[in-house]
Amino acid sequence: MKLWLALAVVLILLALLLVPPFVSISSYKSRITQLMSVSLGRPVHLSSVELRMLPRPGFVLTDLVVEEDPAYGSEPVLYANTVTASIRFFPLWRGRLEISRVSVDEASFNLVRASAGRWNLDSFLRNTASRPGATGGRSVPLPYIVATNARINIKDGAEKLPFSLLGADLTFWQETSGEWRLRLRGQPARTDVSLDLPDTGVVRLEASLRNGPTLSQMPVHLDLDWREAQLGQLSRLVIGSDPGWRGDLTGELHLNGTAQSADVRTRLRASGVHRAEFTPASPMDFDATCAFVYHYSKQTVQNLACDSPVGDGRARLTGDLPRSGSAPHLTLELDRIPVQVGLDALRTVRSGLDPALEARGSVSGKMSYDPDFERSNPPPPDLHPIRAKAQSAKARALIPEPLTGSFTMDGMELNGKGLTKPIQVVKAVLAPAPYQPGLPATLEATIPIPAGGSAPLAVTAHLGLSGYVVGVRGIASIARLKELAAVSGISDVSSLNELTGEPVTLDLSANGPWLQSATVIVSPSAPSASSTASAPPPPTPDRFSGTISFNKASWKSTFLANPVEISSATLHLENDGVRWDPVAFSYGLVKGSGTLEIPATCEVPQGCPPQFTVQFESLDASALQAAMLGAHEPGTLLSTLIQRLRPASAPMWPTLEGTVHLDSFILEPVTLHHVSAEVRILPTGAEISSLDGDLLGGQLHASGSIAVGDKPTYKLDGEFDKLEASAVGKLFSMRWLGSDLNGNGHLELSGFTDKDLTDSAKGTLHFEWKHGAISSGSETAVSAALARFDRWTGDATIANGTMDLAQTEVVRAGKKVPTKATVTFGNPPHLAFAATKIAKGSKR
Repeated sequence: MKLWLALAVVLILLALLLVPPFVSISSYKSRITQLMSVSLGRPVHLSSVELRMLPRPGFVLTDLVVEEDPAYGSEPVLYANTVTASIRFFPLWRGRLEISRVSVDEASFNLVRASAGRWNLDSFLRNTASRPGATGGRSVPLPYIVATNARINIKDGAEKLPFSLLGADLTFWQETSGEWRLRLRGQPARTDVSLDLPDTGVVRLEASLRNGPTLSQMPVHLDLDWREAQLGQLSRLVIGSDPGWRGDLTGELHLNGTAQSADVRTRLRASGVHRAEFTPASPMDFDATCAFVYHYSKQTVQNLACDSPVGDGRARLTGDLPRSGSAPHLTLELDRIPVQVGLDALRTVRSGLDPALEARGSVSGKMSYDPDFERSNPPPPDLHPIRAKAQSAKARALIPEPLTGSFTMDGMELNGKGLTKPIQVVKAVLAPAPYQPGLPATLEATIPIPAGGSAPLAVTAHLGLSGYVVGVRGIASIARLKELAAVSGISDVSSLNELTGEPVTLDLSANGPWLQSATVIVSPSAPSASSTASAPPPPTPDRFSGTISFNKASWKSTFLANPVEISSATLHLENDGVRWDPVAFSYGLVKGSGTLEIPATCEVPQGCPPQFTVQFESLDASALQAAMLGAHEPGTLLSTLIQRLRPASAPMWPTLEGTVHLDSFILEPVTLHHVSAEVRILPTGAEISSLDGDLLGGQLHASGSIAVGDKPTYKLDGEFDKLEASAVGKLFSMRWLGSDLNGNGHLELSGFTDKDLTDSAKGTLHFEWKHGAISSGSETAVSAALARFDRWTGDATIANGTMDLAQTEVVRAGKKVPTKATVTFGNPPHLAFAATKIAKGSKR
């Protein structure tokens, strides 16, 4: 027995080795082509056929092309370089050639949807039903089809869509006559967008179909799951852009019925959902299950019922979704949904909320949306004004609303590290806002929030599907206002941090979208212009505006020795911009009014400093220095102030730019009138780009700087025009007559006290005076050349508390007379002339 078995094995092996070379494969090529064409229901072409005996008898087909039904296009439905077709062994003994299995590797399939809504699978499945074969009227069964590492493309008519399934493993076979089974696994991809493919997830599908007149009428059982998908990449895959969501997603779908009417059950689970810009302390998770009936031809969803546990409560959504373009009919029920869930959801779209903020309380209620409400025809208007007003109000009350119902929030309490005491709201109702034709439906609520004022703040909220509008009005203490601003996510509250005082009046509003516009990112290697996504619209930003009114407040800054007392001020907020206008203030003996504007955006690389204006009626220079740098009277904390002003240890001034206006500026022994100065405040001092004012009947034009060190240092360059001679003479208790004086000079001085400033003064002065006369004072002897002259010019040097006029020249009747004089600074200053002789000079 063993010998016969060995001989049989040897004979089989010899047959496998010796028979193929003697078999004419070319004679089978047309039969194989015809057989596969009948089996697949499509014209088939191939370039060559080889016989393979191991591991099982079969043929190796090269360059297999399966043509498409002309109704769905001209591109082949299947193309593969190499295909292995296994044959059924026993039919060969009866002289028939049958293919039992077709194995395809790295093939390309086209799934086509025609304009009428039918798919190319429709004719394929109908054609692959048992039909008469090529010989003897016998049936040709569908072979077992296996595809590995394939690519499945999706087409809409002749246009190839950017969607495809890569690395697909597909198995398709005919279970019984009229019943087919399908198993599929692959990775979704999109060709016109750059994707991180490992994050698009893996799709697995198992389905069974039974015979029917059309694909849409075939009974179907389908189980599909989509796992390991990342929300950002999934969004780019589905809509071509990244709205900015992150998280992990798993979806399941189970379908029974036909495409015309299918019972569908789905489950969608997501974990770690958050915005891409930031990761909140508590990312959002959800797990929702839905059931509905789907009608493919009508593209409608009926009997939708979605349930999701939310914290200790539950949410339920029911309704119908009509054809695309029609409004849905939906009802949402909330049962004890924790307020904390709403806070966590808000954190996923807003980054500034205090991460330590916690919420208590729950929301319950029911709300329905029905856009197909009937409207009653209003009665004709009454001409009587009072009756017409009442009739209009009654008519509005009778108009049904598309959105009905309400949600009630009970026992809300917000706690956080930034709050000295919780924010408590006993009850608040969120209900539909009055219907306005042409505008989307919104929900509104008014929430009273105690804020340290005589009455709670009134917070009104209007919430829509795409955005929100929130208003805050009332009175709040400054301390509570700082806390509310910080925990609500307002990033810059520096305008409030250094303020104390009486409660303020608020009138604020904010509005914007829940999410910013999506950013479309297109692959640089997009295959065609038709599939390239268009540029996105610019994002719609949040808008924040309103006013905060202050009375009797105090502002303490780190770079000022004493607080600024504010009698009244209005803070205007516009998006990120801040404007104080007007502000009435006092700082020591200095009193004035002003404005301060902090720009929201800046297009200049070096930045845009805040802009200010300050207006004073009358200001004494000594009072200003005492206020800004500290008093210099004995017994004060001058030494401490000086230490604070050292750049190495003292808080630096912020950079500011602005204009200072003064009705009068007292600089003993002179006073400037109608002064206007353009000033740039720097961390270590100030720059005065221009200073203009009326001086001694003339004008002064100057520029300079102030530097803060051990002592404040002042520098000034300027010129004076048309000073009245009589006004200048009064400074020295002398009688000067004649035309105006002109000149220019440079001056540097430093210190806190008058003596420091006088002793440190140094600089130069040039002057010119035409057609003048000087009369002697009671204690001053005047050079005879100056009793009457045609011109007096000269240059002076300022040092050691004096101004030395050593290089002056008097021209009188064509004669030049050198003249010397000395001015000793003081209050008043003292002018002394040196004795001179009148020398002969040439006539001009």
